[in-house]
Amino acid sequence: MAEHTAPIIGYLKSPLSQKFGAPRQPNLVAISGVIEMVAPFDSPEAFAGIADFSHLWLTWQFHHNEIKKTTQNAKTNADKQFRAQVRPPRLGGNQKIGVFASRSMYRPSRLGLSVVKLEKVWIVDNRVMLQISGADLIDGTPIIDIKPYVAYSDALPLANSGFAPSAPKLLLVTIAETAQVQFDALIDKSFNEKTLTREQLLGDVQRNLMLEDLPIISDLIAQDPRPAYRQEEIGMIFTMRYKLVDVSFCQVRLGELQVWEIRRV
Repeated sequence: MAEHTAPIIGYLKSPLSQKFGAPRQPNLVAISGVIEMVAPFDSPEAFAGIADFSHLWLTWQFHHNEIKKTTQNAKTNADKQFRAQVRPPRLGGNQKIGVFASRSMYRPSRLGLSVVKLEKVWIVDNRVMLQISGADLIDGTPIIDIKPYVAYSDALPLANSGFAPSAPKLLLVTIAETAQVQFDALIDKSFNEKTLTREQLLGDVQRNLMLEDLPIISDLIAQDPRPAYRQEEIGMIFTMRYKLVDVSFCQVRLGELQVWEIRRV
């Protein structure tokens, strides 16, 4: 089988370092991220005109997938890694469908495709960094390609969306008083765009809690990242890593999740 090797042109810097809690589709949560381009693809000349577009297509790589190790040859390895069928969470995690009839992360190419919103083009030390929102990617995701989203050809409102005809239903999320106090104590107030450096920009995306992070945390939990088979459980604690804090939440009654603790890792 012929293979094609594509260069990695950049890496996403995101508040989410683990798969648990990440949106299952793009643009469900306006989570902020920064694509840090790598040389020679970080040249400002390569991005002339990109700010005229509101959204971008990202081609990227699933880099946290577990790969079974074998002592056999590479072709046998690839055959063993291929999953012909998957169990989409949207169908309750029990019904099987073909991998090519899904948007599962376990794909032969390990490539993902997402539309994201372009918030700002930063040029820091003559290197391009793209601030985006709405990504369903996690921190460190390799970016393979970037293309403008063109609404007249890319948006097909009459398309049939199969078993996922509409966005998933959101759950109610409440914040316990103690969690609110903990969050307020961790907010960083040092951001200053006039003196922005690479370290400051990435710090705000990956490490420093900002005031606007609490609504993002709530929106992520409202998507219900729990496994489908545990969504009826009351009082079971789940923990999501966001930036440098662990956010613990549980279902207090059917349809309502509550954030009860936010603590620094």
